[in-house]
Amino acid sequence: MHYRKRRRHMAEMNVVPYIDVMLVLLIIFMITSPLLTRSVEVELPAVKQAETVKTENINFVIITINAKGQLFLNDDKQSLTIKELLVKVIALTRFITDSQVLIKGDYRLSYGKVVKLMSILREAGVKKVGLLTQKNVNR
Repeated sequence: MHYRKRRRHMAEMNVVPYIDVMLVLLIIFMITSPLLTRSVEVELPAVKQAETVKTENINFVIITINAKGQLFLNDDKQSLTIKELLVKVIALTRFITDSQVLIKGDYRLSYGKVVKLMSILREAGVKKVGLLTQKNVNR
C-alpha cells in the first residue's frame, strides 16, 4: 500500500505584490509632490551688482513680504502675524545655530516696513539678518 503524502496548505500571505504597489505609489508621490508646492510670488528689487552668497553649510530662514505687507515663512502659503512669525523664526534660529534670516521683500513695498521687520528681528535676538535682491541684467 502506498500512502500519499498530503500537502499542507500554506497559511501565509504573499506580500510581494503589495510591496510592488507601495513602491510605485511612493515613486508617484515623490515625483508629484515638488510640482504641487508653489512659492509666494514676489518681485524682488533689481540691483546692478548683487553679491553672490556661498550657500554651503548655511541654513537659511526666508521671510517673504508681498506687496500687501503679508508675511510668509520659508515660502509657505499661509500668511502669519508678526508675533507668529517671530515665534517660528526664533525657534528655527535657536535650534539651528548657524542659520541666517533673509528677507525677501517685494520692490513695491515701503522701505520702512522692511527696515521695521529687520529691527524687530534684531531686537528678538536674531543675529544674522540679510536682504534678498535679484541681479538686473538689463543695465
